[in-house]
Amino acid sequence: MDILFSLLSTLLRFYSYAIIVYILLSWFPGARESGFGQFLARITEPYLEPFRKIIPPLGMIDISPIVAILALNFAQYGIAALFKMIS
Repeated sequence: MDILFSLLSTLLRFYSYAIIVYILLSWFPGARESGFGQFLARITEPYLEPFRKIIPPLGMIDISPIVAILALNFAQYGIAALFKMIS
């Protein structure tokens, strides 16, 4: 059971890192059009899209990825609490 929690926790952490890198790519012209940027878009945009529909941008700043990362962190803490209750 610990292995499952560890794997799930690691996957959520790496997904959060992927979102952060994808956000940082927007600072560099043409970076999102690269192969790496397109790969990150394919894995992060389906998760970010619902947050963008709910949270409008504040001028030029899109805070929806921050909320999405917070939701991932809450999910990780919730899974940790669930595994503590089980074991």
